[in-house]
Amino acid sequence: MNRTLVAETVTKSFGGLHALRDVSMTVQTGEIVGLIGPNGSGKTTLLNVMSGVYRANHGRVLLDKKDISRAPTHARARLGIARTFQQIRLFKDMTVLENVEMAAVLFNKDRSPSVREVASRAMAATGLTIDMFRRASTLDYGSQRRLEIARALVLKPVFLLLDEPAAGMNEVESDELLETIKSIRASNGMGIVVIDHDLRLIMRLCDRVVVLNQGGVICEGLPAQVQSDPIVTEAYLGHHHRALSA
Repeated sequence: MNRTLVAETVTKSFGGLHALRDVSMTVQTGEIVGLIGPNGSGKTTLLNVMSGVYRANHGRVLLDKKDISRAPTHARARLGIARTFQQIRLFKDMTVLENVEMAAVLFNKDRSPSVREVASRAMAATGLTIDMFRRASTLDYGSQRRLEIARALVLKPVFLLLDEPAAGMNEVESDELLETIKSIRASNGMGIVVIDHDLRLIMRLCDRVVVLNQGGVICEGLPAQVQSDPIVTEAYLGHHHRALSA
């Protein structure tokens, strides 16, 4: 059965600044949706509203048609909505295993399956089993990003929201990340939202792409449709224009 996570006509303001204006987006289990746009377009704010970090001024967040707009972050996590952040938030002095087990302890109260088993599955899914006894601070940047994803996976998410997982990665690391995310979707059937400025990754990874600019949706469609849309090209003048044209 398909499950859905919906942001419905969401508006979010900070003082007089409208970060989001009547933004709607739907994600279904089994699909990967890219969320792109220039800096300041509202991408992270939308993820924050969907995951419960912020509460919308107007509009709703629906999980399987149930309004969860007032549910706090931890409650949404237990309902199956997990996310990573732009800034890496690891326990740098702990090992990879300890980082993942810490998340498993917090979110698997029934201890069934065991914390070690849950952690082992998450590390295997993200290619980190070989590094399980290394301190997080010794990992390369790409592996630290994958460790963040592993910690999110122990929440057993139905929907996984990834905020710039490829930030700072080179092409090889980005390609590895692409395969990791595809593998997670294939094995778990979860719905995944990916924010990233790596348009090469987004266009190869995602089933659909939603484009934000100045707090509103300016385009939504298949990657090829989005790439050829003149409004999107205009919003991505400069570096991203070249990336879209590549």
